[in-house]
Amino acid sequence: MSESMPRKSSMRWLPLVVVAALGALLFAGVMLSRNPNREALPSPLIGKPAPAFRLPVLHEPGRLVTDKDLRGAPYLLNVWGSWCPACRDEHPVLTRFAETKRLRVVGFNWKDEHGDAMRWLEQFGNPYFMVLTDYEGKAAIDWGIYGAPETFLVDAGGTIRWKYVGPLTDAVIESELLPKLVQLNADKPL
Repeated sequence: MSESMPRKSSMRWLPLVVVAALGALLFAGVMLSRNPNREALPSPLIGKPAPAFRLPVLHEPGRLVTDKDLRGAPYLLNVWGSWCPACRDEHPVLTRFAETKRLRVVGFNWKDEHGDAMRWLEQFGNPYFMVLTDYEGKAAIDWGIYGAPETFLVDAGGTIRWKYVGPLTDAVIESELLPKLVQLNADKPL
């Protein structure tokens, strides 16, 4: 009986060790996902026309907007949802950028309830030029969207020039998005 006592004592710590190991892995994953130096996810759509869409506007549900309606000036398409915790982290960064008025920022509300999206914008503010809604997620498939937040830079002609997966940060805007904007302006015919 005395031989089993040490074994029971060491077994008592096993659940604590397992929980600590899982916690360390979760922490490491979160820290890696917040790395502002990670590269933008390559997309087969870069350099190609933005997928055709016809989506309702969040604040005017009877109004439909198409991809052609947004042509004529570049825009940043930002995929978000009220259910997305990373979108909440990104929102102040996106708001500061939208306030610079360097570019139209178009919201792409993905798989959300209308009331939830409206409440979220009322609570955190609306930095968007316009918010398109994809309640069923069908348009998102054509864009290759598989999570939120994701952000696309679309030029005046409707061609996708850049994609970023994950929450935008000031560092990402400074090191990736702004150089792409400078390049778009340099490519404009005089």
